[in-house]
Amino acid sequence: MSAGFPELPPLDLEGDLKACCARLYESEAARWLLDGELHPGGSSATLRLAELAGIVPGTRVVDVACGTGETARLLARELAAETVGVDLGLQTIERAAAAPRAGGVRFLHGDAEALPLPDASFDVALSECSLCTFPDKERAVAEMVRVLRPGGTVAIADVTATVGALPPELRTAAARVACVADARAEDGYLALLRGAGCKPVAVERRDADLAAMIDRVEARLRVARMLVPPGPERDRVREAVALARLARDELARGMLGYVLLVARSGEPAMA
Repeated sequence: MSAGFPELPPLDLEGDLKACCARLYESEAARWLLDGELHPGGSSATLRLAELAGIVPGTRVVDVACGTGETARLLARELAAETVGVDLGLQTIERAAAAPRAGGVRFLHGDAEALPLPDASFDVALSECSLCTFPDKERAVAEMVRVLRPGGTVAIADVTATVGALPPELRTAAARVACVADARAEDGYLALLRGAGCKPVAVERRDADLAAMIDRVEARLRVARMLVPPGPERDRVREAVALARLARDELARGMLGYVLLVARSGEPAMA
């Protein structure tokens, strides 16, 4: 973008959507739009997920699709966890590794569907607002379980969607990159966890966190729309504003939401 706003990167929606997502979320435009809060609820939601997952000093945690490493650093700093962040975006991992960080944190370049980590090496596998974008969700969850020690914990925070009930505009490839079109309903995520041999022990809705993020992104997009000169870039911003409005409407209808899920191997199922 001009007028001081970073330009949105071109999205290859006909090619590798996984790589496309990685490029988008490592861009300056995404960081500007999200205002440093890369998932709904920010650090408060992360710490609540950590509480539900039982993360305490010394817990070994892998943060899958860690982005620039904010969660990994937060868990190390606030809870003295030993954290490893993995992300597909090479520039993102380089940025995360270069940032000041607490002890016990390291970052690896890798794919969530083929984690570059040994079996049975972590207590908790955590993924925030990322599973919804993975093409092979079953494989990604299986990989999280693979790297867990016996009795380990999977902790997921993610967008929920009743995709079949969404308007066509929220079921496109672009909406998938925006964490909507390939999200699952809450029951769908629970089925993924059960299918990987885990039993849910906690579910907590955080729909208000998603509403706040949508409002913040839409407000920033409105500013950009006013300041970007006429042309293709303004058209892209206008389309993004329309998607944000639709997402807010679908959240109000209960077709979109946000949830924290925790599951453990060998634990009794939640009543």
